[in-house]
Amino acid sequence: MTSAGRDAPFSMRTLDIDAEAETARIVAALREQLRGTVRKRGLVLGLSGGIDSSVCAALAARAVGPQNVFCLFMPENDSDPESLRLGRLVADTFGLPGEVEDIGPALEAMGCYRRRDGFIRQMMPDYGPGWSSKIVIANALTTTGYNISSLVVRSPDGRTEKHRLPAPVYLGIVAATNMKQRTRKQLEYYHADRLNHAVVGTPNRLEYDQGFFVKNGDGAADVKPIAHLYKSQVYQLAAHLGVPEEVRRRPPTTDTYSLAQTQEEFYFALPYDKMDLCLYGLDNGVPAAQVACAVSLSEEDVGRIWSDIAAKRKVARYLHLPPQLVEEVA
Repeated sequence: MTSAGRDAPFSMRTLDIDAEAETARIVAALREQLRGTVRKRGLVLGLSGGIDSSVCAALAARAVGPQNVFCLFMPENDSDPESLRLGRLVADTFGLPGEVEDIGPALEAMGCYRRRDGFIRQMMPDYGPGWSSKIVIANALTTTGYNISSLVVRSPDGRTEKHRLPAPVYLGIVAATNMKQRTRKQLEYYHADRLNHAVVGTPNRLEYDQGFFVKNGDGAADVKPIAHLYKSQVYQLAAHLGVPEEVRRRPPTTDTYSLAQTQEEFYFALPYDKMDLCLYGLDNGVPAAQVACAVSLSEEDVGRIWSDIAAKRKVARYLHLPPQLVEEVA
């Protein structure tokens, strides 16, 4: 964080960083991790066309050279075609080799789509080919402490319906959908083993802190170079590193369900810039009144967001846990 960010009134400027110095720090850490603890000669990562993986790709190229970074583009049946196009654009921008691995057939073979649709049909018996869907939440600002999940479906004739999800149906849909992240990670580790590379994880601080990842899926990695950075700081690095403007303009999306879905719809209570400030304020003892002013909410709303952060951290604790042992093994 810059001295200007520290000295200014609490606002988005509070999260300003020296992008050049931060880039140098992350690059040095990646080199040291590869030489020391990890002992690998290069890096593998999945490029989704989103801001986080794009910044990680640019950092990886600086750390080990573009020729030692291998990128994977892993579309599936529900993917937005823009994700593949933008991922390739990023790879071309930084001169990174890569390969397309269409995971749709593997997911089909494992029953990912069949299992998911079976749970959806418990709510919508007509759901089938030509339909699309997503899960959304009624977040902390619109409920009394519970993140209520709903299913949104669109029929082939364009009719949209929304239904509150009972827990077993919600868990079933999510369990089937999580196959996507775990299949991608399996391929990343295949190529990492083949090349004697390490796998890069791409979560930013919001995602890492709040558990916005799949255990043994996109949560699995050997190095996580931006997990300490707020999302707004990732955007600052993106501009410094020369990530294509198209990627920087793209709204954050899960790109997981067949209907377009923002991260706020599925998990976070606010857009990333406001969530950054709420998280920073909570962790650094900023009074709720100052946070409320900075994010244009009431103090009561900030309190709800902080309670929601605490609840999500309980979920994240399990996601971060290593396997539990009867006793420690030296």
